[in-house]
Amino acid sequence: MESAPEWASQPCIMGIDEAGRGPVLGPMVYGCLYCPLSYQSSLASLHFADSKTLKEEKREELYENLKLDKSIGWAVDVIGPRELSAKMLAKNKINLNEISHNSAMGLIKQVLDMGVLLTEVYLDTVGDPEKYRIKLSERFSSIKFVVSKKADSLYPVVSGASIVAKVTRDRALREWMVEETGENINRNFGSGYPGDPETKAWLEQHKHSVFGFPSLVRFSWGTCTTHLKREVEVAWESDEADESGNGNSSSKRQAKLSKFGFTTCESRSEEIESSGKGRCKFFQARKIQQLTQF
Repeated sequence: MESAPEWASQPCIMGIDEAGRGPVLGPMVYGCLYCPLSYQSSLASLHFADSKTLKEEKREELYENLKLDKSIGWAVDVIGPRELSAKMLAKNKINLNEISHNSAMGLIKQVLDMGVLLTEVYLDTVGDPEKYRIKLSERFSSIKFVVSKKADSLYPVVSGASIVAKVTRDRALREWMVEETGENINRNFGSGYPGDPETKAWLEQHKHSVFGFPSLVRFSWGTCTTHLKREVEVAWESDEADESGNGNSSSKRQAKLSKFGFTTCESRSEEIESSGKGRCKFFQARKIQQLTQF
């Protein structure tokens, strides 16, 4: 764990904000910035502002400056698209607000565990501000919480957190290691927001009729459902159907898959597996092979 700064025993203030809540691509990032309460007035002189109002070059400059400032500490929580989708589509679903709350509370706990004496925390609201404040106060009773709309425009400590989160997300997208290396994936995906024409075109270009989208995409977003409406329908057989030996649903499903060039013929599968030709690009890109013995 990162060691606490020299001023950790002094009463400290923290700001928390996120970047990437709305996009259909890439991670959502929560960032925090903290400093001694006595340094709060100096934050205004650093010209922090809501990251959405700043050009990329200015955000990068401010980010590098705050990293060098010995009176400031910061941390981030990067929540990848796969984790977001898994939580939002799980049997016991966790909605985006709850994911956001948990991330913010995780950052507070992380800084407290370092030994920093947090006395005040400012946050941009997620959901009802008062309910969110009560929730935080019940978890961390020794801290004063201020939760408000547009907190990144009102409080410099939240503006700084906004810059930390936004720059971290931008860099993560630029440096994203695309797992589907065999899919000829390009990075011209625009802003990543569902309404961006360039993002829409990228999604349409990179969807797979059976396996959906690359791992950069948040499958839980409604935009994805719209794009996949005309693709292969997946139906899961129940245990009862297996026990009864009813093969009707399987044959119907196979008919749908066969339209897209898939087959379950044993001899055909063995031929493809041995030659490597004709296999779905999804499996080729991941170097997935069929196992017959365990």
